[in-house]
Amino acid sequence: MRFNFLPLFVAVPLMGAFLTPLLSKLWQGLADIVANAAGVFLLGLSVFGLVSLGTGASPLVYWAGGWGPRAGLPPLGIAMVYDPLTALVVLATNIVGFCALFYSLRYMNGYTAKWKFYTLFLLILAGLNGLVVSGDLFNMFVFLEISSVASYGLVAFGTEHEELEAAFKYMVLGEIGGMSILFGIALIYARASTLNLADLSGQIAAWGHNPFFWFVIATLLVGFAIKMAMVPFHSWLPDAHPAAPAPVSALLSGIFIKVAGVYSLCRLMFNVFGLTRENAAPFFNLLLGFGVLSIVVGGLLAFAQRDYKRLLAYSSISQVGYILIGLGIGNFWGIAGALFHLLAHALSKGLLFLAAGSVESQTGTRDMGKLSGLERSMPATSWSHLFGTLSLAGVPPFAGFFSKLFIVLGAIQSRMFWLAIVAVIFSVVTLGYLTKVVNMVFFVQQGKEPTRAREAPATMVVAMVLLALLTVAIGIGFRPVLDYLVWPAAQVLLNGLSYARMVLGG
Repeated sequence: MRFNFLPLFVAVPLMGAFLTPLLSKLWQGLADIVANAAGVFLLGLSVFGLVSLGTGASPLVYWAGGWGPRAGLPPLGIAMVYDPLTALVVLATNIVGFCALFYSLRYMNGYTAKWKFYTLFLLILAGLNGLVVSGDLFNMFVFLEISSVASYGLVAFGTEHEELEAAFKYMVLGEIGGMSILFGIALIYARASTLNLADLSGQIAAWGHNPFFWFVIATLLVGFAIKMAMVPFHSWLPDAHPAAPAPVSALLSGIFIKVAGVYSLCRLMFNVFGLTRENAAPFFNLLLGFGVLSIVVGGLLAFAQRDYKRLLAYSSISQVGYILIGLGIGNFWGIAGALFHLLAHALSKGLLFLAAGSVESQTGTRDMGKLSGLERSMPATSWSHLFGTLSLAGVPPFAGFFSKLFIVLGAIQSRMFWLAIVAVIFSVVTLGYLTKVVNMVFFVQQGKEPTRAREAPATMVVAMVLLALLTVAIGIGFRPVLDYLVWPAAQVLLNGLSYARMVLGG
């Protein structure tokens, strides 16, 4: 019998968030220790979970209070489920979460009330991990709101005009998205009288694709579209991400928009509503349309930016578009590419935001027009940005190359040649605007003196180097990553409603 570790994904960061303010009263350094210990534990637990799951193993299911399914009765207890899709998303979440926490050891010294930062950051991790492992629709919403509310506070953590305005805008739009999701959940419960995902899948299958079915999907899609900053629901993101401290930007852009938006949408649409390209082609075409729109709008707007972090924020909108077109293609290669890109973008964009934070903390500005020649004084940061650039743009042998390659293969397999061309062209656009950062910030510009700066502190450099090495390692070792991580996760989505049998048995 396997050890059921699922509650620890939520319990440990919640306990850390509870202990941090208490222990920091004794000694402020304990806040650093508690928060980073929680990050190390969550990362270790994610790796342990992946190993224990193995290839072809049945998923791990935890029923709170032992209230599992009974013969002839619907499940009454709260379920937590750990399958290959959960393993992929939890691992990405906790890799970036750990690196951001370690980076914060020195970076957050420039802010007041460091323990408050750690408390809110651990609440985000508790919410994101809880959302991913939850097998209950209402609890998915609860964990989503825990992470959302904590993120509003962290965006405003600097308390300057820019941060407060961005956080308020983010909060208003985020809660509109939350209300849309909650409205959809209420409609589902009114009709099905259950919110267990596995039990719901059987009930919803009996509805048929009637107008009520599509109306519920529409309300959920609007909510998740806001959370993932899909164009045209993206207006909160370009303000929120630059305003937040760098480790928060790394988590929000690298992980939050994927978990709160993409993962939630995938889990419900494939495994609960049972949508496939064969039975719901208009829905998948809609994802393609929004995906292409996000790629184009986000990429072109990124080119026009002078603010380092704002450019990266628009880039995130564009990269979410790649995930959407992979899902919209709907075949094996498309979905595998989307999930691979979820992982590759999490690492690459987390790395780029940490590099941007190092530049800002050492120079005091994000305006690329005021920066020049940092390669000489900040070589580790410069190389970290370069590695993140090459991965995000899809240059081999970095992780982003293989994720975009699989999406292109999926498009070709489905004879969507125009989509493959768009994906390739805007990979070049991605390389263009990220190379613009390299030229303006890290190379010496003609007629300008190099900006005076010192390399970032060691803990910040270590966090960046770790993510940089992972972008290379996952690219070079793409085959094991595919075999043991991405393909099993893609199979969970392609198996659709078999998720119910996997959880409930039978």
